[in-house]
Amino acid sequence: MENIKDLFNIFPRPGRVEWIGIRPERRNPVVVVQSVDVSEKKGLLGDHYSGQSGNRHVTLIQAEHLPVVAALTGRDELDPGIVRRNLVVSGINLLALKDQQIEIGEVVLQVTGQCHPCSKMETALGPGGYNAMRGHGGMTAKVIRGGTIRVGDTVVVTKPT
Repeated sequence: MENIKDLFNIFPRPGRVEWIGIRPERRNPVVVVQSVDVSEKKGLLGDHYSGQSGNRHVTLIQAEHLPVVAALTGRDELDPGIVRRNLVVSGINLLALKDQQIEIGEVVLQVTGQCHPCSKMETALGPGGYNAMRGHGGMTAKVIRGGTIRVGDTVVVTKPT
């Protein structure tokens, strides 16, 4: 039998990047892209957060959580651009990746913590939007190795280098 510490490193399958969005300017709409270049020092190139906090170079949200937030806000579906995260990832539990390194295409990220919703979710999603996002806001990550991330890339847990 595995001990709990060992179980933290076992994932049933890799994840997949389903959607990529960058925010070129603060408070402006998210721009959907098929790929994005990533820098160790600046994060996602073309995103307004580029070059800021190293622990928040990239934001990721669980694809499986989008229908939950949609249901909680009375919507049939939820456009990922509304929640203003950079990557929508399916097939792997993002919360379980905290403090793990992940490889997405040629990029390596260190998952640093939860990406809690901000008060803007109340406006974006309507009354109760902030609370609908609580626990579903995704994760933040810093860049360890740059490169390019593309829609369709796999997301796998790696051993720290």
